[in-house]
Amino acid sequence: MAVPLTDSEKRKQISVRGIAGLGDVAEVRKSFNRHLHFTLVKDRNVATPRDYFFALAHTVRDHLVGRWIRTQQYYYEKDPKKIINGWQVEEADDWLRYGNPWEKARPEYMLPVHFYGRVEHTADGVKWLDTQVVLAMPYDTPVPGYKNNTVNTMRLWSAKAPNDFNLQEFNVGDYIEAVLDRNLAENISRVLYPNDNFFEGKELRLKQEYFVVAATLQDIIRRFKSSKFGCRDPVRTCFETFPDKVAIQLNDTHPALSIPELMRILVDVEKVDWDKAWEITKKTCAYTNHTVLPEALERWPVSMFEKLLPRHLEIIYAVNQKHLDNVAAMFPGDVDRLRRMSVIEEGDCKRINMAHLCVIGSHAVNGVARIHSEIVKHSVFKDFYELEPEKFQNKTNGITPRRWLLLCNPGLAEVIVEKIGEDFLTDLSQLKKLLPLVNDEAFIRDVAKVKQENKLKFSAFLEKEYKVKINPSSMFDVHVKRIHEYKRQLLNCLHIITLYNRIRKDPSKSFVPRTVMIGGKAAPGYHMAKMIIKLVTSIGDIVNQDPIVGDRLKVIFLENYRVSFAEKVIPSADLSEQISTAGTEASGTGNMKFMLNGALTIGTMDGANVEMAEEAGEENLFIFGMRVDDVEALDKKGYNAKEYYDRIPELKQVMDQISSGYFSPKDPDCFKDVVNMLMYHDRFKVFADYEAYIECQAKVDQLYRNPKEWTKKVIKNIACSGKFSSDRTITEYAREIWGVEPSDVKIPPPNIPRE
Repeated sequence: MAVPLTDSEKRKQISVRGIAGLGDVAEVRKSFNRHLHFTLVKDRNVATPRDYFFALAHTVRDHLVGRWIRTQQYYYEKDPKKIINGWQVEEADDWLRYGNPWEKARPEYMLPVHFYGRVEHTADGVKWLDTQVVLAMPYDTPVPGYKNNTVNTMRLWSAKAPNDFNLQEFNVGDYIEAVLDRNLAENISRVLYPNDNFFEGKELRLKQEYFVVAATLQDIIRRFKSSKFGCRDPVRTCFETFPDKVAIQLNDTHPALSIPELMRILVDVEKVDWDKAWEITKKTCAYTNHTVLPEALERWPVSMFEKLLPRHLEIIYAVNQKHLDNVAAMFPGDVDRLRRMSVIEEGDCKRINMAHLCVIGSHAVNGVARIHSEIVKHSVFKDFYELEPEKFQNKTNGITPRRWLLLCNPGLAEVIVEKIGEDFLTDLSQLKKLLPLVNDEAFIRDVAKVKQENKLKFSAFLEKEYKVKINPSSMFDVHVKRIHEYKRQLLNCLHIITLYNRIRKDPSKSFVPRTVMIGGKAAPGYHMAKMIIKLVTSIGDIVNQDPIVGDRLKVIFLENYRVSFAEKVIPSADLSEQISTAGTEASGTGNMKFMLNGALTIGTMDGANVEMAEEAGEENLFIFGMRVDDVEALDKKGYNAKEYYDRIPELKQVMDQISSGYFSPKDPDCFKDVVNMLMYHDRFKVFADYEAYIECQAKVDQLYRNPKEWTKKVIKNIACSGKFSSDRTITEYAREIWGVEPSDVKIPPPNIPRE
């Protein structure tokens, strides 16, 4: 159980939280009571914890509103899942059931979004007719900056059926049909990311993507046309300056429809010349690629576009033709290149390659870590890089130190503040000032003490919420991320079973106690990912009940992993697992969060791990396994999992246990699909890195036996994590893609008159 904090420790935490600047406490208390009584109509005798949360949320929102309005004025003026019996079971998260105190509905800005219909080419231009209309209702959430009085807006959209939806002439039957139609329309924003294993699911996902894009673009253009804050009358009619005022960053291919939709609005609605519209579109849009896995790059059937978005299909065909004419002029006679670079993929089912559309319709294309951006240039989009090399950039991901240090780990933040002051919270590179303290005995003790306190807190949390008891003095070995074959949770499972077998083989030997925690969610339709979760929970069922093993090894699956859970587990972690096959993880951000919070990394040279090793020194991480070149060489030679199975006795024992039902005695064939995949269809070469991983884990154990040396490496990692701030990342996007110079101007608070 967690040891209660002393008064001194409590004051420390309060002082760090005070960095955020609370203001007048008496005024906050008064506002809280006012909202409890008059907004929620409750008193303290009947109020529930949820009522207290809502009262506090309304109080904070009041604090933000004046700054929110002032920020918008300034911009205009300055012109800038659940586990049951070991299986993941999806349950609807009805997060709006009790309302959302942070959001503000904006019905006055409701917009129509069109689907289906037909296209007519007339003397007055192209018309998209006989469409089905869904209304997009905006909901605004204030997003406060850090101690600068800036409050930005996150605008989300909810689908609403129009009031006249099929209600012209109805009898009882027609009325029921009309109500069903309304539900279909409003389904668009009811569920996020439908299971796309079936055609209907895919169509709903495409509808979602277009719905958000169409509503947002209409809103952007309305704002562009209005010159003054609050003005709804269009005053700008020339779009020449549109790219100077608007930047659209396509975050992966999901908003790719922004390109044909912006073209449709400019050409069909605003009557801009095609070539000028294309120039404006390209200058406005930029594309961030987030994955190199081919199955993750969206390819929509042409037949679906034909039915759902017929005008957009015409625009995509026209854009593609001009693009291919350009390629043909640059590479005459290279027919295969034309096929590879086309937006339209020919075959039994014609498809639209949305990544290709993003690349040709954007003025900049970037990956999210240096190694990933090189793969993007030389592999994924090689032909496009040869055509327009100047387009391609790198923007290594980052994390916000306000959430991922100050908020989630106040103890560590306070220890750092005491040594180097508070400025690192807005300039994370200042953590370098900790390097001279690597050998400082008092600082080493303070950092180790904070880690142990965090482990005690997390142990108490697991015991209270999940009824799981763990040893807080064991090594917390944490592997939390989406469940996917390329992230290789299975490699971790093989190590767990190997360790289990070693303990059982020689129980009298000294082993470093470990609590291995694996967490994450599987996509609803991803069978293998769900099997991986079942394997982890099944291994835990056997290992955790084995009296021979005792406290030396525990295996926990962290259910319903999410941001609020991450904020608890990451500060408590000793070891961070970042073990994807080299060349498959675009960047990762969890790796950065663990580094900043004082966990050491065991990982491959993949994604941002490469730059983390560069910053902190490879000797301060546990790096193992194949590099990208080794993976490519193995691909050429041919990966044969059975060679490793036959050659490595411990690996053979582990696989035989899984396949024989050792970990699933009631259903011996439970994991046959997992075994079959690992033995014969493993694209991510788990066995090829098994030996190196097991050896590297032995080095982890060895260092963990020396707490002082372990903590020295922890301090080096924290001190060298400054590069991985989202402040740095966003500054690079602003300067190098959006053409905007970042500003640290502090907007005057609402109670100070504007000049």
